[in-house]
Amino acid sequence: MPDLTSKSRKPLFDAVRAMLGRGFRKSEVATLDRALDCASGDEAACRPARSHVSVPIIKSARSGMRVGEQGIAMIKRFEGCARLRTDGLVEAYPDPGTGSEPWTIGWGATGRGLGRDDRIGPGTVWTQAECDARLEEDLALYAADVARALGDAPTNQAQFDAMVSFHYNTGAIARATLTRKHKAGDFDGAMREFARWNKAGGRVLKGLTRRRAAEAKLYAS
Repeated sequence: MPDLTSKSRKPLFDAVRAMLGRGFRKSEVATLDRALDCASGDEAACRPARSHVSVPIIKSARSGMRVGEQGIAMIKRFEGCARLRTDGLVEAYPDPGTGSEPWTIGWGATGRGLGRDDRIGPGTVWTQAECDARLEEDLALYAADVARALGDAPTNQAQFDAMVSFHYNTGAIARATLTRKHKAGDFDGAMREFARWNKAGGRVLKGLTRRRAAEAKLYAS
């Protein structure tokens, strides 16, 4: 087999780059290098690459994935059903980062209230049953958002649950770098991206730091 040196590989890389119409991602360079090393007779390079993050085995959007028990438990753990009053009702509270908007109630519900024109704000009060029903509704919506953002990218349940928790809290699944890295197959890189989302109101919050660490751990499990 030919010895594909760095110099002899350049035309191949240039040709593929021209076909793609863009530069290479780091994960793509590593994949091409391994393929060329394997073609040169390097048996070690022909073995499947190992990743610290679990190998995904489920297609997200095409399989209609739903958030699993681990994801629901994580969301409940970090959101909590706060501001339970002595009369058994639950009232809204301001965002800890801004001290005002967005107001939150129940299991992290924000934005629209129970009525068509109602919005969650100071003085909003729900029953526990209303909080639980809203959580179930929101979980379906956020899971659909994540599935839509991931498209056909291979995704296992733990990864999906972690990203639903992330999106439930940030609303950023469509624009986050971690989504792009996951879709590119850079699972280690995606895992590291969770830690970047630990600020609210421009301040690092310990609660968000703990949540992102837990989500990253679930993603990699």
